[in-house]
Amino acid sequence: MSTARERIQRSAVIGKWLVSLPPLVYLIVFFAIPALIMVLASFRTPGEFGGLAPLTDETGALDLNVESYVRFLTESVYLQVFIKSAWYATVTTLLCLLLAYPLATLIAKSPKQYRELLLLLVILPFWSNFLIRVYAWMIILGPNAALARIVNSVLAVFGAGPVPLLFSAFAVLTCLVYVHLPFMVLPLYANLEKHDQALLDAAQDLGANAWQRFWRVTFPLSLPGVYAGAALVFIPALGIFAIPDILGGPDDTLIGNLIKQQFLETRDWPFGSVLSIVLTVAALLLAGAAAWIGRRGGAEIASRA
Repeated sequence: MSTARERIQRSAVIGKWLVSLPPLVYLIVFFAIPALIMVLASFRTPGEFGGLAPLTDETGALDLNVESYVRFLTESVYLQVFIKSAWYATVTTLLCLLLAYPLATLIAKSPKQYRELLLLLVILPFWSNFLIRVYAWMIILGPNAALARIVNSVLAVFGAGPVPLLFSAFAVLTCLVYVHLPFMVLPLYANLEKHDQALLDAAQDLGANAWQRFWRVTFPLSLPGVYAGAALVFIPALGIFAIPDILGGPDDTLIGNLIKQQFLETRDWPFGSVLSIVLTVAALLLAGAAAWIGRRGGAEIASRA
């Protein structure tokens, strides 16, 4: 009897390893090892012609230092760029939430035969290349485009001069919201679709109007979806570099652009590694905070229920 039980336990353990081993190896090879290489590179010295200097000096001693970290902490311009990136990511997240919540609610309350079609329309942009979609906004926001002409015509009525829509903060934020909006819609829909209509009916029977039903029932129940969507939007928006590179102006350099410049243009790999580590740590802290807040909010909702 014990032998059969041991075989079952051994089979269960082997099954768990067979399931978990491939993703574990993937994370080790493509995340853990590159992260360790990046940490080691952050303590190295830049080479004379870029890249990394030899690991050992002429005497054979290890050439490791913290100069790149000191540079990041003492030169305020890099902290300002990081704060600007966080501001862009925050505004993008808030705008995505404002736009996605009504859309997710509409999809969740639509008849079931239309929900799959509406979800397909939400994820349809993913079928085209990311850069193609970004370059399309260059045409939409260009100086000769219909949108720019309409905006400048309205401004001319009020006596204001023409404003460029392209190569501006407006263009960067517009494209950031466009690219990341589906990442907010999908978690919200997954949450809103599971809400019990009986709770809203009970609140209506108790005299709550539509606004009160939303703020006291629907919105608190949807907070896990809000937290998940906010994390999915804020973290990639924080480190993005292609959109500011293509649509932004000289004042729209974000932390992702700065990291790219350090590796590809100035070739200061140690300092680029420091910026990457700071961005990675910030993303991990934000993801952990979102998960903790989501679990805490879910526990509070369950306790109230």
